[in-house]
Amino acid sequence: MSLAKEVDYKITETDYLDGERISDIKHEYIDGVVYAMAGASSKHNIIAKNISFLLESSLREKNLACDVFSSDMKVKIAKPDISFFYPDVMLVCDSDDEDSYYQNSPLIIVEVLSQSTRRNDFTTKMMHYFNIASLEEYVLIEQNICQVQVYRKNDHWKASSYFPGDTILFTSINSTLSVEDIYYHINNDDIVQYLKEKQDNIALND
Repeated sequence: MSLAKEVDYKITETDYLDGERISDIKHEYIDGVVYAMAGASSKHNIIAKNISFLLESSLREKNLACDVFSSDMKVKIAKPDISFFYPDVMLVCDSDDEDSYYQNSPLIIVEVLSQSTRRNDFTTKMMHYFNIASLEEYVLIEQNICQVQVYRKNDHWKASSYFPGDTILFTSINSTLSVEDIYYHINNDDIVQYLKEKQDNIALND
């Protein structure tokens, strides 16, 4: 989702949270400045739904007491400034219940990239997310091509890239997801070509 500055002056954290509870649209908050969020594409929503479902399924299989939140739940970040963002997907295993409208301690954060959000997801958000003490993995998913990038704390936040046919190990919960499943019902050129080649290979081996 893209951002647009809502006001030119700073407001307090309390005023932001109070306003957000009654607002018809979502806003993100960066060092006192409020930014309105625009809507997302159908591809964006399908990918976010897919990975939410896959993570939920993994948690249930492993009987892990964690929760997966969609883009309606905020994350609060204390460094380098007080900020609130709405990640597309967030996995939390240690909720301190400070406030029922945001989380402090996500283990995994997922953002689905678009032309309007790419710069923000790779710069401002990344800088803030890497300052979350609990965060182990930051995931960026392209929607117009088939590529997933995973940044892991235990690998010094270096990016690993995954493509059709690959599986991704989420080390924080010891679960694997396939790139193909993340792009279920997405018809970008990469996944269409991959599925065609996969079907052709199956036909040749029959």
